[in-house]
Amino acid sequence: MSNPKKTIIFLGDGMADESIESLGNRTPLQVARTPAMDSIARRGRCGTLLTLPEGFPTSSDVANMSVLGCVLKTDYCGRGALEAAGRGIALAADDVAFRANLTTTEDGILRDFSGGHIDPEPAAQLIELLNDAFATPTIRFHSGVSYRNILVLSGPEYSSDVKADKPDDNHGNPVSEHLPTAKTPEAEATAALLRRLIAEAPAVLANSDVVATLVADGHPPANGIWPWSGGRAGAIRSLGEKYGISSAVISAVDVITGLGVCLGMTPIPVEGATGYIDTNYEGKADAAIEAIKTHDLVYVHVEAIDEVSHAQDLDLKLSAIEDFDKRVVERVLNGIDSDVRTVVLPDHPVPIRLGKHTRTPVPVAIHDPDLGADEVLTFDESACLDGALDHMQGPELMARLFGPVR
Repeated sequence: MSNPKKTIIFLGDGMADESIESLGNRTPLQVARTPAMDSIARRGRCGTLLTLPEGFPTSSDVANMSVLGCVLKTDYCGRGALEAAGRGIALAADDVAFRANLTTTEDGILRDFSGGHIDPEPAAQLIELLNDAFATPTIRFHSGVSYRNILVLSGPEYSSDVKADKPDDNHGNPVSEHLPTAKTPEAEATAALLRRLIAEAPAVLANSDVVATLVADGHPPANGIWPWSGGRAGAIRSLGEKYGISSAVISAVDVITGLGVCLGMTPIPVEGATGYIDTNYEGKADAAIEAIKTHDLVYVHVEAIDEVSHAQDLDLKLSAIEDFDKRVVERVLNGIDSDVRTVVLPDHPVPIRLGKHTRTPVPVAIHDPDLGADEVLTFDESACLDGALDHMQGPELMARLFGPVR
């Protein structure tokens, strides 16, 4: 494609849901006031996209890779490697990177996968305590954003063939029933090390001044760790190579920034972007308005809706969806040229009923000023089922936007 159409993708992480009885058997998207997203659907074409196919984890790295046109069978490399890229951590060929959550446990039960959404400063202090206790030339923790941190194991003796459950799928469950296990005999030493770190970390964290201060201030104790989704640095083809486009990514979380880096996208940091409901929505919108002037594709990712969905907080989900619509989508629509194509979708559902991701296809709306509209009038899970885009899978969305892979 010699002259690709400028495109902004608005990605509301975890925005899709199921019908909820207390909402009159409607979904949060159907109840929340979302005039900006509705306008994209009403003026454009709608459909659904399967982002979490069977055989892959139900995680945001998989879902966003699908949205951005990756072929999961060949491109999937594990969340840890993507988050390392997002932090600028260079991985050697024999390094394995795991996402490492700071968590809250009580009597062996996982109570909070985010350690109470711990602030960055105490989180960084706890990571240094873990390094003081466990770091070696081959074991190193790296600070990320809030509870989202990284463990890098260096050396040929380590393996990524480890089954490690997602912490946000296991609220209220015993940690001992979800410990890492080896998928192959060669990975047993790695799984054993992870189990040891999980077992020994609470003594380091729970007795620290950092956790004592958190508790005194009324915050949950970040007294555990949960390493998961290990992987090695992969070789993902850039969007420029595949589609002939320049692109940028705007996100507060390392996994999306890292995926963007691996795809050759320009990461655009936004001051005050936190990955939670206190994020700088307007800053993200303004960054997108500027970025589309110099890039063919701008990917605006907002994490907040996902976080409150995992917490099963319906009121916060409704308000986070409305914030996303008004403070990001509407602000951008009012600030860009009329010929810019706009796309809105979640990466996956997080039903309030479950508090975790599901594989249900997500609604998609595309407004292309050069194309006519279908008959869909609102952006939600039900309305988009009847749209002209029909039911897409994985890379089909990017193919519709930018043509076949080169």
